[in-house]
Amino acid sequence: MSVIAYIESNDNKIKKSSLEAAYYASETAKIMETEAIAVALGTHDASELANLGQLGITKVLHDSNPKFDTFDSGAITKAIASIASNSDVVVISYNQNGKAIAPRVSVRMKAGLIPGASALPSLEGGFNVSKNVFSGKAIAHYQVNTAKKIIALTPNTLQLIKGEGTATIESVSSGVSDADFTTVIKGIEKTSGTVSLTEAELVVSAGRGLKGPENWGMIEELAKDMGAATACSRAVSDVHWRPHHEHVGQTGFTVRPNLYIAVGISGAIQHLAGVNGSKKIVVINTDSEAPFFKAADYGVVGDAFVVVPKLIEAYKKFKANSY
Repeated sequence: MSVIAYIESNDNKIKKSSLEAAYYASETAKIMETEAIAVALGTHDASELANLGQLGITKVLHDSNPKFDTFDSGAITKAIASIASNSDVVVISYNQNGKAIAPRVSVRMKAGLIPGASALPSLEGGFNVSKNVFSGKAIAHYQVNTAKKIIALTPNTLQLIKGEGTATIESVSSGVSDADFTTVIKGIEKTSGTVSLTEAELVVSAGRGLKGPENWGMIEELAKDMGAATACSRAVSDVHWRPHHEHVGQTGFTVRPNLYIAVGISGAIQHLAGVNGSKKIVVINTDSEAPFFKAADYGVVGDAFVVVPKLIEAYKKFKANSY
């Protein structure tokens, strides 16, 4: 019996969240003294799949049916459940797609599900997995007693440690027919030249403290210089200063970057719920009593229109002296 990791690609490049799922699967396989295998559906770059061996994956089971390139939760669920039918544990990233398919795979395989796992499992006294609860204020420890387990891994939970190795790639058929694909895509619009928010390791975010959409230039400049994604509070997206796909918080995206810079955001509990998994939080606000400062690792009490330009200038000098 093995541990399976579900792999997603975007433009033939494996998503960071899927690399994390692969590494988690390989580390879990070590604990269980078995092997880690990946499942890939649709179009993937063969060299990218082979490189999963550097994360401990021994074999990739690949159904290259191009219909999987369009996300269809029903078809993908059926494919994963079919290919992973002989596996004990299936690891799926708890990203937007994972939230749609993990529960369905759980039902189809009659497997216990841990949504949002935040640590490797422990086999002491059973199969135990931890996850953050109450917006990250506590950690819950779950014991899964079913024969099969589905672990939906919270993105950016583990630091990847690469080694040497090449995974073998085996072509398989998942048994999914054309009739199983029920989602019809009328058109696809992609942004270019920007960092994906859910995959970003650095995020620069801003709120109503910027006073209007015309002042977002400095946020975009700082993000571009740092190679970061841009984000915003719900209040900002609600008044259409910024697009809704940049909204982070309880009702928006949840992010867990290595660095989250919050500019002019008060830090209400709903916003903190989406960002408190960040490794480091920097807050810039004129209000020294802003709730966000209690969650911050570093805080600057000051006017964003003064602090951010100076931060941009300082970062440009730092970068120039580092190369």
